[in-house]
Amino acid sequence: MSKKKKDILDQIKEAAEDFEGDAKAMIETAKTVIKDMQEAVKPVLIETSGSVTSSFATERLIADNKGDARALYDKSRFGALLGPDKIQYSLHEGLFLLERGKMDVFDNKKALTFDTFVKRARKVEPNFWIRYSVFKDLRNRGYIVKTALKFGADFRVYERGIKPGEDHAKWIVYPVHEGDALTWYEFAAKNRVAHSTKKRLLLGIVDDESSVTYYECKWIRP
Repeated sequence: MSKKKKDILDQIKEAAEDFEGDAKAMIETAKTVIKDMQEAVKPVLIETSGSVTSSFATERLIADNKGDARALYDKSRFGALLGPDKIQYSLHEGLFLLERGKMDVFDNKKALTFDTFVKRARKVEPNFWIRYSVFKDLRNRGYIVKTALKFGADFRVYERGIKPGEDHAKWIVYPVHEGDALTWYEFAAKNRVAHSTKKRLLLGIVDDESSVTYYECKWIRP
């Protein structure tokens, strides 16, 4: 083997070792569990006098912008304004409110039960239950959780007491089942998204009992 080829191979080997070291460092950082999110869940009170009536619209729910729907938006930012007369909800928001007795969901005038809603949502979003488990857990802890598709993540999460529009989200969140495999490339890509959007990265690891453990990950430059 020529000296030139040997030098090139040595450089490749050195780069691979550096990458492995960086990956291990990120894994160690990911083991930093957010203490606040490991405490027992005490669901926050949802203050409404009644329940919201909504219509199932495949990938979202639609309700009139009035009464309890408007109160939930103003107090806790459930839903998003859809013009002056309507409020739209993500499937996760809809199921959460349905489960808490704060929303009635109809499809062609037929009321949907919790189980029926989940079946329909899974047809739209195969990973729905994993994402919902994280959404529910964070909402029960008092955090406002919104979708984060434009950031390339599942959710964006605001610090307690902060509403969208008052400040930026603090975290972007990726729900993952404990049995799923994540490649180094995927893991590094998620860190880059968080770094580029100036947000912290949370991995919400969901077990078979739908309990969630959170790991905050940070991008480290050697």
